[in-house]
Amino acid sequence: MTHPTDLIPAPLSAGCSGSTPGRLPLDERTTLDAGPGTESTARWLRTVLGAATGLPFADGTGTRAVRLRISEEVAREHGPEAYRLTTETPDAAVVIEGGGPAGVFWGAQTLRQLLGPEAYRTAAVGKGPRDLPYVTVEDAPRFGWRGLMLDVSRHFTPKEDVLRYLDLLAAHKLNVFHFHLTDDQGWRIEIKRHPRLTEVGSWRARSRWGHRASPLWDDTPHGGFYTQDDIREIVAYAAERHITVVPEIDLPGHSQAAISAYPELGNTDVVDTAALTVWDTWGVNPNVLAPTEAVLRFYEGVFEEVLDLFPSTFVHVGGDECPKDQWKASPAAQARIEELGLADEDGLQSWFIRHFDRWLTARGRRLIGWDEILEGGLADGAAVSSWRGYGGGIAAAEAGHDVVMCPEQQVYLDHRQAPGEDEPMPIGYVRTLEDVYRFEPVPPGLSPEAAAHILGTQANVWTEVMQNRARVDYQVFPRLAAFAEVAWSALPAPEARDYPGFERRMRTHYRRLDALGVDYRPPAGPHPRQRRPGVLGRPLEGTPPIV
Repeated sequence: MTHPTDLIPAPLSAGCSGSTPGRLPLDERTTLDAGPGTESTARWLRTVLGAATGLPFADGTGTRAVRLRISEEVAREHGPEAYRLTTETPDAAVVIEGGGPAGVFWGAQTLRQLLGPEAYRTAAVGKGPRDLPYVTVEDAPRFGWRGLMLDVSRHFTPKEDVLRYLDLLAAHKLNVFHFHLTDDQGWRIEIKRHPRLTEVGSWRARSRWGHRASPLWDDTPHGGFYTQDDIREIVAYAAERHITVVPEIDLPGHSQAAISAYPELGNTDVVDTAALTVWDTWGVNPNVLAPTEAVLRFYEGVFEEVLDLFPSTFVHVGGDECPKDQWKASPAAQARIEELGLADEDGLQSWFIRHFDRWLTARGRRLIGWDEILEGGLADGAAVSSWRGYGGGIAAAEAGHDVVMCPEQQVYLDHRQAPGEDEPMPIGYVRTLEDVYRFEPVPPGLSPEAAAHILGTQANVWTEVMQNRARVDYQVFPRLAAFAEVAWSALPAPEARDYPGFERRMRTHYRRLDALGVDYRPPAGPHPRQRRPGVLGRPLEGTPPIV
């Protein structure tokens, strides 16, 4: 049994309900009473909590029931993702009332925490009743967008591990999975009208081992992709957990994998694109898409299939790190600039983004891209992922655009967690668990009108130096728990946050992560098997700048 003050993320309020002492047992007589709209949570309770507790949770009403209801009162007070959980009522063992189906599900996640770390296992440990404290929890999220971006292009994540990460997001009340599906190092989504994207573009012959300056190579061919049925499965699995999957198809930069499959997509008048292969190292790649109508038609075909697979309102088009050297050297690109009446090559990048903004808007979707899409002007309906710092997000919000705050100096989880020499392949600034806990998504000084455009926040996981699940786990956890509390909970200003209290709650949370099999970084430093001695990283010293 977990004490109600050990919950992560911290709820709005949690305390003993009524005056009854002791504990509430759940046992074989405990039933499940699921009201309309709560069916997905009922399925999750039976499959996940049922397996962990060994309890059947048969249908039934009465004083031993776990009752799931959608409440207009909760919705009115705190919104559709809010919930109220009570474990002492006259007519049920547990009552979870949500402002909407998602609120009921987040309440069920809290129920799992209250049952103790054993509730995170896949089979029952021991026998007998499962005890709950007598408690009332009232809760609602601060932000509507609470996300994690996973890069599956640099290192492919098998479908089963993607599903596992969706469960880990749900356990932390995160509700957006940003799926980075294409880049120079691999194209990871089946597009039926362009089969070479995966036949050729999903595999590379070798991979750089460590930072791009490392002399080491992993000569094992690397690749993989998701079939369209895999994608449908991932999206459906996420939807059952009230998680939106936002796909990213990167353009006009980060496109060498696509160009290697279809050389005509590149700037053929300045580069022998037929000689290009899927890129095997890291960094900013010079090979970008050609600014032609044929390229637009090709990617419209890609996005048509993407829209059929992903119901998300937002579709991410990348738009970052697009070198202009090839366009400057290309007579065809220069003629295009003149034909379109653009000022320069930056205008070409804006032309790409504006085209797909109009195209997506016409189909009832919204474009979102990295903050470089602000350069050259941004279409009215587009939203911005602010990654280079706060500055792009501030400019976008002040201009009336919606923003997801994900500054690399704060919430890039590929950055190292400590300054020690044992940190594997150390990248970037030190961002400790406490640093992430003190991250504030809404920068001070933002006008109230602009602050209303901050949709929420997202932690990003770039996998250049994360070649497998264990490495991803190490970089993401335990920091994702701190990030989840920042995204969900109504915390005070960063300097006033109770980090010692969070550390105390993490003692219980580490046991949950242990039960889930998460290979997190231990508080005392990496296990020997988690180290990568002698593999070059790129550590940055000092305090990261606020930009």
